[in-house]
Amino acid sequence: MYGMQTWGDAFTPRQLVALTTFSDLVQEAIEKCRQDALTAGLADDGTGLDAGGSGATAYAQAVGVCLGMNVSRQSNRSATLNFWDTKGENVQQVFARQALPMTWDFVEGNPLSNSTGNFTGQVDYFTKVIENTPAAPDGYVFQQDAQTQEISFGKVISTDPPYYDNIGYADLSDFFYVWLRKSLKLIFPRLYATLAVPKAEELVATPYRHGGKQEAEAFFLDGMTRAIHNLAEHAHPAFPVTIYYAFKQSETKEGAGTSNTGWDTFLEAVIQAGFSIHGTWPMRTELVGNLKKIVNALASSIVLVCRKRDADAATVSRREFIRELNAVLPEALMDMTRGGINSPVAPVDLSQAIIGPGMAIFSQYAAVLEADGKPMSVRTALQLINRFLAEDDFDHDTQFCLHWFEGQGWATGKYGEADVLARAKGTSVSGLTDAGVVESGKGDLRLLKWAEMPRDWNPETDTRVPVWEALHQLIRALNQDGETAAGSLLARMPARAEPIRALAYRLYTLCERKGWAEEARAYNELITAWSGIEQSAGETGIVGTQLGLDI
Repeated sequence: MYGMQTWGDAFTPRQLVALTTFSDLVQEAIEKCRQDALTAGLADDGTGLDAGGSGATAYAQAVGVCLGMNVSRQSNRSATLNFWDTKGENVQQVFARQALPMTWDFVEGNPLSNSTGNFTGQVDYFTKVIENTPAAPDGYVFQQDAQTQEISFGKVISTDPPYYDNIGYADLSDFFYVWLRKSLKLIFPRLYATLAVPKAEELVATPYRHGGKQEAEAFFLDGMTRAIHNLAEHAHPAFPVTIYYAFKQSETKEGAGTSNTGWDTFLEAVIQAGFSIHGTWPMRTELVGNLKKIVNALASSIVLVCRKRDADAATVSRREFIRELNAVLPEALMDMTRGGINSPVAPVDLSQAIIGPGMAIFSQYAAVLEADGKPMSVRTALQLINRFLAEDDFDHDTQFCLHWFEGQGWATGKYGEADVLARAKGTSVSGLTDAGVVESGKGDLRLLKWAEMPRDWNPETDTRVPVWEALHQLIRALNQDGETAAGSLLARMPARAEPIRALAYRLYTLCERKGWAEEARAYNELITAWSGIEQSAGETGIVGTQLGLDI
């Protein structure tokens, strides 16, 4: 909290006065509402909302709940952590994302005004929800521990569990809880019995609660295994269990492959609980705003499709496991990047999506044994699976560009080193220069960026077209002239479409590993726009044929 030791420190004195006054007024409004309901002829059974009442008291308390939630919403617009939205020119909420970041500007709205951040605005938002929510059927909510609950027995289960150490919801919830409790503890005394949100049982790997990272990981693995096992025991046998897990594999190391402690531990819990993973479905669930574009956030939630593993599941060796991966994953990867009847998986989601078919092989067995007879870990399996994201075969010029880019990026390197690498890749510096992918001189060499490539480039008359050049010319066309221009360019080199897309995925993975967010974005945007580019390419080809043009 950057030196703010209590929640009160997150508010100015006048913000505290306003929010405290609003909270106190909730109780006055409840009594006023009850009196008005009695005057209007509504009977009063004296039973409150928490006890299932339906008379004037419960009605008044229901209004009080809405008002209390509006006070809680107001706290999100009346704190020292608000920031000014220069684009929309308004007070932005504290929780622009699930965190409390330091904000380096200060902005404060008047809650009693008609301007940005006012209390009436919060009420307007709330009433729109009520007006547009169907209220005919009754709704029921139960709060139970996932490790011991029984309400899922014999039902179809779809769940969104905690994401390892990603977000501390219990800690963050205190921001709102203190105001909700002040307004609503008389209505729901059991719900607001504690001074702050309970935290010890929250199933996340929080080192400061458990004495260190290893202890936090053990706590998460044990609790998640019991929770998932409980689901496996209760689930309806005719249907799979689907588990949402929008958690990014972000730990990528040279020679070790991509993995992540959050994924390792979670998948370990799923497998230990008795599930086998039959696949993954990337589902577009995330609104990709400006912040998520900057940080290369996931655009999808990854849905694990699980069924109970056979009790008599076999045991196989590492060699047999790798043989199955080699047989299955190339086709699965092709389906994901081509899209089939669905949109292709974006590069930002690919390392998550490839987990499905790979872990489907791994988790169907009771164990995959290493050479020393010990069971293979989930982390090792993930690293083997993720290697398939880097196994592409390109022309010699492109292979040079790939390896040079991995070492130098767009920076200038030594000509001598480039000459050695070019010879090793079966090409030459002069050939790369003729191909239009590098610039060399005065003992130096660098790759040309897409923005430096000529707009009048013609793949049909160019006698040397590496996939690297074709890809970056396509990115240039997309960024400078849009999808139609990119489609027209692709129509003139249809045989390179698949290698271009494969290289874009490969380069995205490389950039992500290096932490090059800006470079990664160009490749991700190309794949995201791919269906539109292909459609434009097809239309260009049809028009050209009809006009007798050589396109």
